[in-house]
Amino acid sequence: MDADLFSKDDTPKTSGKTTLLAPLAERLRPKTLDEVIGQRHLIGEGKPLSIAFALGKPHSMILWGPPGVGKTTLARLMADAFHAEFIAISAVLSGVKDIRDAVARAQAAQMQNRATLLFVDEVHRFNKAQQDAFLPHVENGLFTFIGATTENPSFEVNSALLSRSTVYVLHALTEEELEQLLDRALAIVLPARPLPVEIRGILTAYADGDGRRLITLVEHLAEAIEEAEQQGKNTVTFDVAFVESALARSLRRFDKGGEAFYDQISALHKSVRGSHPDAALYWFCRMLDGGADPRYLARRIVRMAWEDIGLADPRAAQIVNDAAETYERLGSPEGELALAQAVLYLSVAPKSNAGYAAFSVARRFIREDISREVPMHLRNAPTRLMQELGYGRAYRYAHDEPDAYAAGETYLPEGMEEPNWYRPTPRGLEAKIIEKLAELRRRDKVARKIENEEEKAKS
Repeated sequence: MDADLFSKDDTPKTSGKTTLLAPLAERLRPKTLDEVIGQRHLIGEGKPLSIAFALGKPHSMILWGPPGVGKTTLARLMADAFHAEFIAISAVLSGVKDIRDAVARAQAAQMQNRATLLFVDEVHRFNKAQQDAFLPHVENGLFTFIGATTENPSFEVNSALLSRSTVYVLHALTEEELEQLLDRALAIVLPARPLPVEIRGILTAYADGDGRRLITLVEHLAEAIEEAEQQGKNTVTFDVAFVESALARSLRRFDKGGEAFYDQISALHKSVRGSHPDAALYWFCRMLDGGADPRYLARRIVRMAWEDIGLADPRAAQIVNDAAETYERLGSPEGELALAQAVLYLSVAPKSNAGYAAFSVARRFIREDISREVPMHLRNAPTRLMQELGYGRAYRYAHDEPDAYAAGETYLPEGMEEPNWYRPTPRGLEAKIIEKLAELRRRDKVARKIENEEEKAKS
């Protein structure tokens, strides 16, 4: 869920020991559009949302972007700019009752001639019926709908609701933008403690484009410093060791069911296919670091072996299967090394999608073709009646033929032309397969020529 970086509640909080200030994220909340960090492609001068703010004309929209980039903040600023009632619900925590309550509040505001802006966080978590419940109210103008999602709305938001909303894509904060946010945060919680460049780099790297995460990291660091000082350490050395110990290891943004997951597995697959071992290893380790199940990665790696290497190097399939079995025996982290080396082997192996392509074309042909009869000479004849009907007659047993090949024999249904689906590449073992198939086709041609000549002689 994209948490609100800048809540309106600035009331000091109290604990059992001391009075605490409001959370840092609340104190950093922008009061105007100009204070928002990032998303200049939407809120810069002359950009879509900037124009909407200037004209005072709200419209329904979907804000699509990763966590911690200001989706909720922008929605709140819009409500303030348009002097609208702001109603926020979360699809993670809300149900039909919450939707009805939101509609009732909007109707009450309408009675007072006040517009309503309804913000739905993680809108993709609502099912179709729940999303459909917003449609009539969007159409009759009861409220302006703003949905926030970390997932591709093309797949996760109903087409009817999507067609009535403008989709705006928000980006993860750049390193420069994170630096700006870091300066603002440090000015509040550590104003007299300038951080070395390497420490700033650690914080922004851990944030991984997520502004809310960066703010949380700064809070944790400030708390660690305060705790150290309370323990009698009057001076705290800002070094890497201190920061690493102060901050719990934070996994990079990675949603095992979301688009980022499939983007990364796609990058891994394409790096293997592109024969770039370092890139493949990078994406493999990124996914492990992000919490991907190594067993899932093992299954995908096995698929890569058959789809992109195939018969160009049959050892590839054996190696990845051995790696998957090794992982099952050793588990993490030891077994991950076997998977990593399998990824490297696939990356440097000769590439061929000939088998994959042939299979795909054959499947499509079968779906669209008629149901053809099995030729009589290829049928099995387990009973006397079948033998009398000609089942299996004139079948040539390949092992009894020279080089175990029945030259000129046909194996396709009658009337079906040779489709030539499998077209091996001139790479790896398939280069030799090309030579063998060419020789077999030559023998077929010679055998059929002899057969035709014999048929003519008989006639």
